[in-house]
Amino acid sequence: MKHPLINYLREELLPTIFCPGCGIGIVMKALFQAFKELNIDTLDNFVFVSGIGCSAWMPSPYIKADSIHTIHGRAIPVAIGVKLVRPNLNVIVVGGDGDIAGIGGNHLLHAARRNMDLLTIMINNQVYGMTGGQVAPTTPFGIKTPTTPYGNIDYPLDTCSVVAAAGANYVARWTVSHFMQLKNTFKKALRKRGFRYIEVISQCTSRMTNRMNISPGEYMKQILKKSINIKKLALETYDEYLNNIIVGEYTDRDRESYLELISKVVENA
Repeated sequence: MKHPLINYLREELLPTIFCPGCGIGIVMKALFQAFKELNIDTLDNFVFVSGIGCSAWMPSPYIKADSIHTIHGRAIPVAIGVKLVRPNLNVIVVGGDGDIAGIGGNHLLHAARRNMDLLTIMINNQVYGMTGGQVAPTTPFGIKTPTTPYGNIDYPLDTCSVVAAAGANYVARWTVSHFMQLKNTFKKALRKRGFRYIEVISQCTSRMTNRMNISPGEYMKQILKKSINIKKLALETYDEYLNNIIVGEYTDRDRESYLELISKVVENA
């Protein structure tokens, strides 16, 4: 008997190429479980857009839906083009922190400002995983990487705070250790309009956990212990903030989406 979630996968391409212990599979399962619980039986009305990096391989080629695998950092503007031409489609962007917060950070900012009708999922392994583990905009302070051999002196970018402040309708962060919360967040985001942004903290077994000399499972326990829900946030210093992972919903509002505003302009014209 087939697993009920297999309908969303291209079986002929299994098993995936992801490293053993990689968190991308957990994110994919949480998204599929959300589809199932929302009674979305097929993804015929969905388009996935991804850039370059390990996370970009999640939708292309493994998810059984139309997808566009575009150049590094340009997944969001390509997705905007798809949504403007085919507003009836559900458009989902999937990428890593290097792709979305680094190379494509400007596109992320302005998509949020416009409240563009997209769901963007950023799987954050805190390094440029595919290309060697170099420092990324989200790399924790002090972490040693091939490009910061004496420790990272740049403070990490809190993408959720930036995207929420820019104007997105929905922003949340979870980790791969919060499966149920992540699944429920996907369900909520899929039912909302405007720009929805979900960041997922994940492990990179090739570039992060091996350097820390711990197993992926132990890393998942560590990030769970470091997680503090934003609703219970009572940190007094910036150092405390840097040493923890803030999870939960950063914003949840329902202002008009970009497509709705365009429709009004067209009607007035």
